[in-house]
Amino acid sequence: MRRAFGTALLIVLAAVSQASSAPAPGGKEPCKDTPYNQFDFWLGDWKVHGRDGKLVGYNRIERVLNGCALRESYRTPKGYRGTSLSIYDRSRRRWHQTWVDNRGMLLVLEGEFREGRMLLSGADLGEDGSRVLHRIAWSARDHGHVRQIWESSRNEGRDWQLEFDGDYRAE
Repeated sequence: MRRAFGTALLIVLAAVSQASSAPAPGGKEPCKDTPYNQFDFWLGDWKVHGRDGKLVGYNRIERVLNGCALRESYRTPKGYRGTSLSIYDRSRRRWHQTWVDNRGMLLVLEGEFREGRMLLSGADLGEDGSRVLHRIAWSARDHGHVRQIWESSRNEGRDWQLEFDGDYRAE
C-alpha cells in the first residue's frame, strides 16, 4: 500500500509540475499573505554540502501553483532523487510537507515557522516495522546560505540521531 500511495503521489507531483503560474481567476492571488512567504528563504538553486564541506547534492526549490506551494527537486551525483511539495495550510495554520524519493520513502511532515526556523516533524515505520520520529529544521544563515538539520528517533524522542546536516549554498 505504501508503494501504491507513493506512486499516486508521484503522479500528483508530476501534474503539479505542469500547473500554470498564472494568477487565479479574477486576478486574485490567494497565497500572498505572510504565512505563505515564511519559507521563501529556501527558494533557489542550491549546491548542498555536508558537515565536512563536501558536495553531497543539488536542490532546486521553486514556487508552483500560483505561489501557493513550494516544490523541491533534490538529486545527488550517485543517483539518489527526491522531491517534496510544501504548503501552508491556512485552515489549520500549519505547514505541511510531503517527501518522496526513488527508494520508495514517503515522509509526511507538519509544523511551523518559529524563531527564524522552519520546524517540521512526522513519523513513519522503519524497516523492522517500528515507529520512527523525524524532525527537520531549516534556517537562513549568513552569506545567503540555508542550513537543514534532519534528526530521527527510534524511541519516541528520548534520543535523537543526526540523519543529515546540510549547508545550502547558492549555485
